[in-house]
Order: sequence, then structure tokens, then C-alpha cells
Amino acid sequence: MDVAGEIEGISIPFVFGVFAGACAVPGAVGLILPASLSLASLFALGSLIFLMVKDGIGRWGTVLMFFLLGVFCYSSRSMCIDVSNPEPMLAEAALQRLKRLIAGIPFAHGESNALLMALLTGDRSGLSAAQVAAFRAAGASHILALSGLHLGLIYMLVSKVLGLLGNSPGMRIIRSVACVVLAGFYTVMTGAGPSIVRAFLFICFREISVIDPERKAEPRNIFFAALTLQLVMTPSVIMSIGFQLSYLAVCGIVFVFPSLKAWYPEQKRVTPMHSIWNAVALTLSCQIFTAPLSWLRFHSFPKYFLLTNLLALPLTSFIMTLAVVTLVAAAVNICPPALIWLEDSMVQVFLFVLEAISSM
Repeated sequence: MDVAGEIEGISIPFVFGVFAGACAVPGAVGLILPASLSLASLFALGSLIFLMVKDGIGRWGTVLMFFLLGVFCYSSRSMCIDVSNPEPMLAEAALQRLKRLIAGIPFAHGESNALLMALLTGDRSGLSAAQVAAFRAAGASHILALSGLHLGLIYMLVSKVLGLLGNSPGMRIIRSVACVVLAGFYTVMTGAGPSIVRAFLFICFREISVIDPERKAEPRNIFFAALTLQLVMTPSVIMSIGFQLSYLAVCGIVFVFPSLKAWYPEQKRVTPMHSIWNAVALTLSCQIFTAPLSWLRFHSFPKYFLLTNLLALPLTSFIMTLAVVTLVAAAVNICPPALIWLEDSMVQVFLFVLEAISSM
């Protein structure tokens, strides 16, 4: 059974249907349907499509049905009564606690507290307009947007720490559940933006394959499954620039990066040049898909994006990893001054590199 082909055959027409619905629905803004009726209608339509597919309507019929399901999914959600749900109190309290903890670290430079606040909570209010402009000019705006880069680093740290407890089948299940719960809580705590929700779904699908080894974590399958599920949950997110750029970047990583990476011959030992080429291939893969949209939406293109990513991304990874260690130590009042000084120094180096690149 071609699982990848089946997922793509469902996901692609469904995504186009959601987008078509997004383009067509503005004229029906005044209509209001009860949420229960909308969901019931969606379930009924889904059941009808399942029966038609089961009885055999052909490949193009299946494509048409899932396209129409996407249109209906967006249209029905957009006409539902909008009931705003307040943020969970526990998540909000945790976010405020994290912000106070970051603000309380006695860095010599206030910019360090502001940058860590942006990287770990998404709050950019402490950054100056000149610093935000420097990020944009250097092609590093994606570093400030909470996404897979940020959640992935935290997920990796949690997974590594829990991995010290053992690798038995039972412990693997406990580790997977803990990773998903913590990643989900962090996603909700930081506002559940489109990019970080996408990263959370990827983590969920990956951990399913860890618990059940028979389910291989194929990147293509995870990509289309996460894309479809996120649009089913919140179809209106398809018009979000963050959602579009996030999935376009991952599209490049999934479909282009392996080919570019293969241009450098494999060796028994990973050399510095091999690592540099992997970073270049990864950056190019993302830019191939995101650059056209960035130009259409913002009418700009960072000239030095390769240099920025080669220097800024490793620094960002190191700074965030060190920040987690610093915050944990500060929370239990055992944070040594040397650790604070090292984190502060690395942030200053990072800001200097961005300002230098943006002024080229």
C-alpha cells in the first residue's frame, strides 16, 4: 500500500479546497451558523464522501470530493459564531512566571534579557526598533518568530534529559508522552501561533513512530498529515503569512534538502566542510520556497541570507540551550555568575553579527 501516495492524494486537494473556500467566503461574512450545526454538517459530508470513495468513484472523483470537503470545511468554520476562549489560567501563569524569571537574570546588558524574552516567549516588546530592523535586513526575522526552531530545541533538550532514565519500551513510552505533553503546554503557553502549532504536530507524529516502531516517521507523510490536521482544526489559518512561510520552508526541507545534501559526497567522518554544506543546503532549500512569497508580501529579499543563517542559527541554538540551563539554575537559586556572563557575552556576539550583516 502506497501510504505516502494516499496521504498526498487526500491532503493536496483538501488544502486547495480550503484555500478556495478562503477566497470565496468573504461575501458570506454576514451569515451565522451554530457551531453544532456546522460540525454536524461537516461530519455528514465527510461520511458521504467516505461512502462514495468506498463504492468506487475513481481517482479524480476522490480528488474532487476532498477539494469540496476543503471548501466546505473553511466555509462552515468561517460562518460559525466566534466564541473567544480565554487562555488557560495555568498556561498564562506559567508564561508570566517565565517572563519574570528571564527579566530577573542580572545580565550586564539589558538587550540580553530582551532577546531571551523574544526567543523563549515570543514577546519582542523589549527589543528596539533598530534591532528589529536589523533582524529584518539581515534575513533573520524567522529567528524572532516562535517556530520549529525554538520548539525543536526545547524538545531535543527534554528528550535528551529524559533519555538518561533508560531506553526500555516502557521508558520510551513515558518519554514520548512527557515530550508531547511538555511541548503541547509550551505551545499553548506561548500563544499557539501557526508556526509553533505546526512544529508541535510534527513532534506528535514523530513520537507516535517512537512508541510504535512499525509506523515509520517518513517526513513526507508527517508533512501532509500535519498540514491536513492543522487545517481541519483551524482552516482560517491558511491565510496567515506565518502558516504559509512555515509550511513552505518545511516543504523545501522535505522535498529539496535531501537532493542538495547528496551533492556533497558522503564520508565516513563528518568534516567541517560537510557540516557547512549541510547548513547551506538547508538554507537554500527553505529559501527556494519562501523567497517568492516573501517578495510578493513584503517586496524585499535579504541579500545575505546564507551568511546570516550560517552564523546566526548556530549562535541561536547555543544561546537558547544555554538560556534553558541558566533559567533552570536561576529558578533554584544556584546560577553561577560565570554562566550569566557567558550567556550575556554570546547574546552580544549574536547582536553584533546581525548588525554587521544588516549594515553591509
